[in-house]
Amino acid sequence: MIELKNVSKTYGGTVKAVDNLSLTIPDGEIFGFLGPNGAGKTTTIKLIAGILNADSGTILVNGRDIEKEALEAKKQIGYVPDTPNMFLRLKGIEYLNFMADMYDVSTEERKERIERLSRHFGMTDVLQDRIQSYSHGMRQKIVLIGVLLHNPPVWILDEPMTGLDPRSSFLLKEMMREHADRGNTVFFSTHVLDVAEKVCDRVAIINKGQILFCGTMEEMQEHFKKNSSLESMFLELTESEE
Repeated sequence: MIELKNVSKTYGGTVKAVDNLSLTIPDGEIFGFLGPNGAGKTTTIKLIAGILNADSGTILVNGRDIEKEALEAKKQIGYVPDTPNMFLRLKGIEYLNFMADMYDVSTEERKERIERLSRHFGMTDVLQDRIQSYSHGMRQKIVLIGVLLHNPPVWILDEPMTGLDPRSSFLLKEMMREHADRGNTVFFSTHVLDVAEKVCDRVAIINKGQILFCGTMEEMQEHFKKNSSLESMFLELTESEE
């Protein structure tokens, strides 16, 4: 479960990236976070992951305060950033072993998980290559494998489908569904509205740091009193705020 209570974050004392935001994402749910560029999506995700500290408010991950109990909270999280350009001089296998070391994954467990996930994502043959030689999609996949090695109950994914080939994208969506169905939490941002419509149990639309809507697709459609696609609803909500 992820809980945000009256969370705010301001840059430079003037730009309010997140404005008194409150959300609860229960176990067993895929939660989609939508909004235009600069809406506050990535800032919110970095706050939940503990990369940024909020100016005010409280963030709990499975009951752990992300600031007061940072280490325990972060052990609950598998975080995929929006740009996978990290540790480029390491070989793929070196990066995965580094991630496994960080989360105390045993030798036996990491071997099985690396083999299984690398095979699923078609990365087995490139694990001995340096990450700097990977394409964007391959870098995205190695980061995904790395964050899944410690089997975290809470997945926080920032535009996770970007750069993935169709097969890997389909596989990730299946994994997200299976993870949530086992009673875990998936929180992900996307600008691909069709993905959100097909995958998410609930969605929230954020613009200028504020939540404009939060609920199921059915609730959103009822809100607009018409049978509309998510795209047109998204555009109507965000355009009304411009």
